[in-house]
Amino acid sequence: MLDATGLSKSFDGLRAVHDVSIAVPDGAIIALIGPNGAGKTTTFAMLAGFIRPDAGVVRFNGTDITGWRPDRIAALGMVRTFQITQPFAGLSVLENIRVGAFLREPDPTAAEALASEIGTSLGLGPWLQRQAATLTVAGRKRLEIARALATKPSLLLLDEVMAGLTPTEIDDIVARIRSIRDSGVAVLLIEHVMRAVTALADRVVVLAEGALIASGTAREIAADRRVVEAYLGHGAADRMTGDV
Repeated sequence: MLDATGLSKSFDGLRAVHDVSIAVPDGAIIALIGPNGAGKTTTFAMLAGFIRPDAGVVRFNGTDITGWRPDRIAALGMVRTFQITQPFAGLSVLENIRVGAFLREPDPTAAEALASEIGTSLGLGPWLQRQAATLTVAGRKRLEIARALATKPSLLLLDEVMAGLTPTEIDDIVARIRSIRDSGVAVLLIEHVMRAVTALADRVVVLAEGALIASGTAREIAADRRVVEAYLGHGAADRMTGDV
């Protein structure tokens, strides 16, 4: 489905991402993790068309979409959410979701029906007619996902949708992401909440200092010395195993 190879990006001479490759098969949930500043969000932005890579190629369902605008990529079936939720505060929850639905449903009645269905499926049914500004953090996270799903994507890119949530709210979002995958939508997610990564991801890709340092199952990643040291510092793996 998604096949990105050799992605690189620098800003004012500072290397943010270097030679990163990532693939998302049909029906998979792939997690992209790494310490703060590892290059995860820059990688997301290149995949979704918000930043043009300096080098590398992004292919989606066999089409080279490198450098395409985000709206063209969304129309092809790949859409992203944002870590900092920014709903249209003056609009209702339903109207916010309908903004996404208009990509596929130009008819207002059909768009509203789609928005209502998706909002309800994500647990927003009781709040559809309320202003988006009244939602809790967890509600705004669900709204961000609902607005993206309303575009009817085949691949959903989720940027830290667990951030700021309670354990109970995290469990709820985990269940809803599983349901999204079961409906036929593949998922690529950036996440720091490792219990969610472990529960969801078929495969985990790890970035550190802009480079890909590991890829594998959650269990394999947890045992990888390079990953331990990327998060905890040089020598941490030896200290944890008593080899110092």
